[in-house]
Amino acid sequence: MEFTKGEKKQYDRHLILSEIGEVGQLKLKQAKVLVIGAGGLGCPILQYLTAAGVGTIGIIDDDVVAQSNLQRQILYTIDDIGFSKSEIAAKRLSKLNPFVKFDVHTNKLTKENALSLFTKYDVILDGSDNFSTRYLTNDAAVITNKPLVYGAIFKFEGQVSVFNYQQSATYRCLYPEPPKPKEMPNCSEIGVLGILPGIIGCLQANEALKIILGIGNVLANKLLLYSALNASQTIINFQKDTTLKITDLENNYDLFCGITFDIEISKADLQKNIEKYNLLDVREEWEREEFHIGGLHIPLHELADKIHLIPKDKELVVYCKSGLRSKKAISFLKEKKMNIQLFNLKNGCF
Repeated sequence: MEFTKGEKKQYDRHLILSEIGEVGQLKLKQAKVLVIGAGGLGCPILQYLTAAGVGTIGIIDDDVVAQSNLQRQILYTIDDIGFSKSEIAAKRLSKLNPFVKFDVHTNKLTKENALSLFTKYDVILDGSDNFSTRYLTNDAAVITNKPLVYGAIFKFEGQVSVFNYQQSATYRCLYPEPPKPKEMPNCSEIGVLGILPGIIGCLQANEALKIILGIGNVLANKLLLYSALNASQTIINFQKDTTLKITDLENNYDLFCGITFDIEISKADLQKNIEKYNLLDVREEWEREEFHIGGLHIPLHELADKIHLIPKDKELVVYCKSGLRSKKAISFLKEKKMNIQLFNLKNGCF
């Protein structure tokens, strides 16, 4: 396989590196990677793997672009709001490097599709933001024997590691049990410094390139911790749990991570009998100002102080943008033993 004149110009700075050269660039061209999530971590991962010339890049994300994403997901613009992240990402990245093939998956990664999907790729990169997907990704990578480049962010801190690389430790060796659902909120609930996913995503892309090229020291059996507040990096060594055997996927990763499902109601069913219910909007004020479907407004972070305002004369439908914050609100209300039937608006109010 030879490079065209265009490819030689595109990859000139790689080709003159003795550690890469034509042999290494050919490895990149022949490589196939799958990036899970085209959000905060996925954007820099995708940009740098595309620029580096990884031949085939799979993108799986079932989400659409929201304005709140633009603070950190720099692949997108305000014109992309409401459109598929994976489709927009592939379209924009193809303009950066026309020599890369993109496999676009607009569906969600699930137990049903993970194994068949992973077998098509050489390296898996996890840019997800929830524990259910992380454990699913880890288990599927182990079963299909694929190296997994992991990254995670929290407020001002991030971490990176490589799992299942040449039989190295896995995510479950580091985190045998998931945290309780309320212990680790995601960035939509707690916030995140916009530049942090860019830093962590770039580190993930770097690990993927080292794996493909066979150069440097891969972060296997090591966890890199990064703090954006003081620019510190710490590497923690950990061991593989040789007693741990992963041969099958969990029946339900949400249940494994302690996520219980509430009774859901569709928008159509709500509209048919809307007089039967009280509504509770747990989004932020700016979201409420843009659009709402009525009812009482109490942002999720204010719910504990204002729970007494919730009427109890009817069944209560709780809603947010996508259905995630409303689930947390319902969980809280159940703990407080609200003596009314609670419903979660399926897929939120959009």
